[in-house]
Amino acid sequence: MTSRVRRATAPIATATSTVLLALVVGGQPAATAQQAERTDRADRPGRAAQPVTQLDTPLVVGHRGASGYRPEHTLAAYRLAVQMGAEVIEPDLVPTKDGVLVARHENEISGTTDVADRPEFADRRTTKVVDGVPITGWFTEDFTLAELRTLRAVERLPEVRPANTEFDGRYGIPTLAQVLRLADRLDVAVAPETKHPTYFDSIGLSLEEPLVAELRAAGLTKRKSPVLVQSFETANLRELDTMTKVPLVQLVSGSGAPYDAVAAGEPTTYADLVTPAGLAEVSTYADWLGPEKNVVLPRDPVTGATGEPSAVVDDAHAAGLRVVVYTLRAENQFMATNFRRGTDPDAFGDMGTETVAFLEAGVDALFTDHPDIAVDARDAWVVDRG
Repeated sequence: MTSRVRRATAPIATATSTVLLALVVGGQPAATAQQAERTDRADRPGRAAQPVTQLDTPLVVGHRGASGYRPEHTLAAYRLAVQMGAEVIEPDLVPTKDGVLVARHENEISGTTDVADRPEFADRRTTKVVDGVPITGWFTEDFTLAELRTLRAVERLPEVRPANTEFDGRYGIPTLAQVLRLADRLDVAVAPETKHPTYFDSIGLSLEEPLVAELRAAGLTKRKSPVLVQSFETANLRELDTMTKVPLVQLVSGSGAPYDAVAAGEPTTYADLVTPAGLAEVSTYADWLGPEKNVVLPRDPVTGATGEPSAVVDDAHAAGLRVVVYTLRAENQFMATNFRRGTDPDAFGDMGTETVAFLEAGVDALFTDHPDIAVDARDAWVVDRG
C-alpha cells in the first residue's frame, strides 16, 4: 500500500517548494512569484490582498507525524507520514533548559515519554501554571537536551491506540534540527508550531529567536521555503513576521482566546479572529488561517452531525489567506456523528468521507493523524473533479 500511495503522490512530494509557493501567493503565475521574493515585508497588506484561487491538490499534513500509527513526534512517525503521501510534517516545539527546541506536543512530558518510570528524575516532578492552568508532571524546560535524550517516547493515547504501544521505548525525542534534516532528505515541507510562547517568554526561554536561527541554519529563509510556522497566539506571530519571511499560520480554536491576549487583558477571542474584520487583520501578519475543524463544519448541538460549511473558508480566502483545518482522526470519538461507523468510540469511522467534506468546503490543506486515509481520499477527489 505504501509504495502505491507514494507513486500516486510523487509529483506533489517532489515539488513541495513549488506547491507551497503557489499556496502562499495565491496560485498566481511568475510575476506574482517574483513579488514573493521581495526582501521588505513591510508591504504585507498589499501582498495579503492578492487574489486567492483554489489549487487542484490541497496538501495533507502529517499531524505530529503519522501519529495514528506511531508514537507522536518521533522521527519514525514523521517518516511514516511521508511514506503514506503527506506533503508536510508537523513538529510542535518546546524548549529544553539549555534552550534547544525539541518536538513534543506539550512541555509536560509524562504522557509522551517514560520519564515517570525514571527514578533518577523523580525529584523533577512539580506543578506549574501554564497559560493559566495548573499542571503537575515533568517539564522539558527542567531538563537539558542531554538529559532528555536519555528518555524514550511512548504512545500518548494507549487506550485509544493500543497497537501503537508496541513501539513504546523504541524512539527518542527529536530536536527541531533533526526534523528539518529529515524533511530535507525526504523532500517534504515542515510546519513547526510554537507552543505556549507567552509562558516561555515569562521564564526566559523565548521560542522565536532559536526557531528563526534553526530555520536560517537549514536554509529556510524565504517566502517560498517549504515551511509554515504556526501559533495559537498572535503576538509571537507578529514578532516572527518581523524576523523571517517564511509563511505564518494563525491557528484558531473553536472556543476561548489567544493566551497572549488573555495575559494582556485584551478582549480578543478566537471568534473575533474569524470575522471578516478579524481575518483582514490576521492577513497583515499571517499567510494562512488554521481553524479547528468544527469552525469550518459546525456540528448540530443536538445530533452532533455536521451541516453546511460556515463562511470562514470563503471569508479567509477573500482576505488573502489560505486555510488549513485541524485535526482529522480516524477514530469514531473524534468525528461528527455522520462520519462514525458503529458504536465503538475507538473503532475507525469514515474518515475518507470526512476528508472529502472538508475539501468540498474549500480548505487548502488538512492536518491528520492518519495521512494514508486522507491522501487516498484527496487523490480520489482530485480525479473525480478532473
